[in-house]
Amino acid sequence: MRSDLGEWREPAALVETDTLESELASPDLRIVDCTTWLLPAEPGDDAPYRVVPGIAEYEAGHIPGAVFLDIQETISDPDTRLRFMAPSAERFASAMGRLGIGNGSRVVLYSSGSSMWATRVWWMLRSFGFDGASVLDGGFGKWQAEGRPVSIDQESYPPARFDARARAGFFVDRNHVLARLGDRSATMVNALAPEFFLGSGPSRYGRPGRIPGSVSVPAANLLDPSDGTFVSLDEARRAHEAVGVTRDRHVVAYCGGGISATVGLFLLHQLGYPDLTLYDASMGEWARDPELPIEKGPPGSTD
Repeated sequence: MRSDLGEWREPAALVETDTLESELASPDLRIVDCTTWLLPAEPGDDAPYRVVPGIAEYEAGHIPGAVFLDIQETISDPDTRLRFMAPSAERFASAMGRLGIGNGSRVVLYSSGSSMWATRVWWMLRSFGFDGASVLDGGFGKWQAEGRPVSIDQESYPPARFDARARAGFFVDRNHVLARLGDRSATMVNALAPEFFLGSGPSRYGRPGRIPGSVSVPAANLLDPSDGTFVSLDEARRAHEAVGVTRDRHVVAYCGGGISATVGLFLLHQLGYPDLTLYDASMGEWARDPELPIEKGPPGSTD
């Protein structure tokens, strides 16, 4: 049992494995497996990586009652070459309704591997006006490690009506980022691994490096490597404040494709940070456009 849930802005946004197991029979509960895998690109691919939905893992075993959500195929914009871009409200509403999620549903999101897929869908649901979603702490890995029940049944819920109303401020584009460069009231937070932030090795996105003036808070540092659970709010606060990410800042989070950055956004929201947004196209767009400025090396260096 976590000791810090009382400090969370929305304690219901996080659900623990024992709590979920005790509520599996709840009629309004909708459990969604969001698992996705990013694999190395194959020769000739135009994309920086291959996106593989985790349907095979879902079919091999999932939390009883869970349905599978293919993030790229179902709730991403089909009209852009960039992966995982937020879709129209109509497309998102249709996908949620087919899953059986209505505006009165209680939703629990989880994934195998990193919980970043679950936090991505949590962020998207909020962006379309739905606040009733929770993320399973530790995801399917923790659920399995604890010996909790697993099903191989193909699950479904009755279709539902989901009214999506896009909220302003959840996603921003390159023009917003460009306008904020050098703005001391704003902070760009890079959630990628340190080598991508520094530009010290090959980049899967294009030019190596980061958006100028960014600070580094790797998403992986916000998850406990032993069981995949989120670090405490105190640890999350210290990780961000150490690089100047304070509550008075306009925080623009980004990563490679708008996925891992949502781990930090999830925790910053729980810490009460009021001005959070996601650069959805992230380095998948920025690093590939030679007209956009880029920075490499340790912050403050001339590299």
